[in-house]
Amino acid sequence: MRAAVAAWLVLTLLGGTGAEDTCGDPPAAPSRSIPAPQLSPEELLSPHMPQSLRCDACHAIAFQIEEQLRKAEGKVGKKALKESDYTEVLERSCSQDWESYGVLEQDGEKRLSGPGLRTQQPLSVLVSGGPWPGRLSKLCHGYVGERGEARIYGAHRRGPAALRELLCHGDKGPCAGRQQRPEPRKALQNEL
Repeated sequence: MRAAVAAWLVLTLLGGTGAEDTCGDPPAAPSRSIPAPQLSPEELLSPHMPQSLRCDACHAIAFQIEEQLRKAEGKVGKKALKESDYTEVLERSCSQDWESYGVLEQDGEKRLSGPGLRTQQPLSVLVSGGPWPGRLSKLCHGYVGERGEARIYGAHRRGPAALRELLCHGDKGPCAGRQQRPEPRKALQNEL
C-alpha cells in the first residue's frame, strides 16, 4: 500500500492532476500553419530577378529612388539638386542593402513585398535576404544606366507617377501592358 501511495504522490507531483487544464487555464488558441512560398530553382538560384517579379521590383526601386531624392531635396529647401548631387543620390539608392524586401505568396501568386509595395498581408511568410537584395540592386543600377540620371531626376521632379511611368510602365518597362497599380497610401499631412 505504501508503494502505491508513493507512486501516486510522485505521479501527481510530476504530471499534475489535470485539473489545472480545466479549471484555471484559458483554452489553448487554435494553431495556424502558414507555409513559406515554394520557390522555383530560378527564383532560388538565378542571379537575375524572375520575370514574374520584375514589375513589383520596379515599383520598389521607383519608391526607393523617390524617397532618397525627396530627402536630398528636403535638405536644400526643395530646390532642384545639382547634377553631381542627384547622381550621388541615385548611386546611393541603388547601392543600399535592400534587406527589407522579400517574396511572399498572396492569393496563390508570388509577389515581392517591402516598403512602397502593396503586398503585405497580416498572415504570410516573407522570404527575404538571399538573392533578393542583390537582384534589386542590379536592376536599379540597370534602370539608371538605361534611362540616365538626368531623365530619372527630371521624372522625379514631375512627381512619383512620372517616375514610375519612366521606369516601369513605358513601352519596354517591366509593367508594360499591365494596369498601373495605385501607390500605397501615405499618411495625410495638414498643409497650410
